[in-house]
Amino acid sequence: MATTTLKRRPYGRYAAIGIAVLVVLFVLKGCFFPTVAPPRYITAPATVGDVEQTVLASGALQPFELVDVGAQVSGQVKSLKVALGDKVVKGQLIASIDPATQRNALLTAQATLEQQKAQRLSQEALVAQDRLSLARQTTTFAAEASSRQDLEAAQAALKSAEANLAATNALIKQAVVAVDTAGVNLGYTQIVAPIDGVVVAIQTKQGQTVNAVQSAPTIVKLADLATMTVKAQISEADVVRVHPGQVVYFTILGEPDRRFYAHLRAIEPAPDSITSTTTATASPATTAAVYYNGLFEVANPDGVLRTSMTAQVYIVLASARHVLTVPSAALTPTGKGYTVRILTDPKKPPQVRAVQVGLNDNVTAEIRGGLKAGEKVIVGEGPAKEATPRPPGSPGGPPARGTVRIGN
Repeated sequence: MATTTLKRRPYGRYAAIGIAVLVVLFVLKGCFFPTVAPPRYITAPATVGDVEQTVLASGALQPFELVDVGAQVSGQVKSLKVALGDKVVKGQLIASIDPATQRNALLTAQATLEQQKAQRLSQEALVAQDRLSLARQTTTFAAEASSRQDLEAAQAALKSAEANLAATNALIKQAVVAVDTAGVNLGYTQIVAPIDGVVVAIQTKQGQTVNAVQSAPTIVKLADLATMTVKAQISEADVVRVHPGQVVYFTILGEPDRRFYAHLRAIEPAPDSITSTTTATASPATTAAVYYNGLFEVANPDGVLRTSMTAQVYIVLASARHVLTVPSAALTPTGKGYTVRILTDPKKPPQVRAVQVGLNDNVTAEIRGGLKAGEKVIVGEGPAKEATPRPPGSPGGPPARGTVRIGN
């Protein structure tokens, strides 16, 4: 019996050593030669939506009508009738300038006019007297009772009196104009609103003296905020594709999800740089970007839009509504068109299918044929899922400590 046990023991030891070697090799294979997991695809379904091809521009909001209300006469601002943000109507009193100087000028002009009118009465009397004298001299000269010299003197006196009367009439007209001008200047001391609008700036304070001799000082600024003008800067690369009448919309920073729609009214023929002091022809090549201003108006009934707000402007070149769309990243260009990869079963390779592409804005593409709504197209591939190491003692995993024994 002892002899039989000694003969069987080497076979059991060899078997245990073989099993241990196989386990070690399996663990090494799992560590250094892991099983490659299938790729993970990023997919997106084909859906019905809208596609737009647009030109992007940056713009600024301005009032459709902005007026600097100034003083046309000099003097002290006695009272200011409005405050910042007040709504005013055309003809409403905004400010008053001390009218003393203008009132005195009007009184002086009126006195001068009355003086000239009195002078005209005197001249008219002289003319009448000289006419009678000429008539007597004509009668006596015909009767040879007076000399020709007396007749010629009477004729000259009448002409002189008539000339003086004409000069006085001219002075009267001049005095009338002076009175009218003085009255207008007196009216300028009452500054009224030229338009309906909102007071957006106050340039002169109450009690301040203004001098209108060289230029008209601004009292307040009025703006019509019911309609806003957007001035959008269009790059020279895009302006050739833009023309008046195209649909435009823009968003503002405060409401990025709200679109304000309008139509492009005009494109300025030259960039703003043409007004700079630097000569445009000084250098034939320049690295500065060139932008042309596109102008359009938008209604502002609720007053959300304010002066100098930044607008992100989109000029619509073409659009497709309620069409089948996929992300542009799903398209693969070929020599004759485009193809997409369709994932029908995660366990099967994707299908490659040719599609007819319409409008493409490089984000979303219109599909005109070759695809149905709901089919999943591959837009990218994620990293392969790494193999998870199996715990010791599990099938295919490393043996648990103490389970393999070699020998006794």
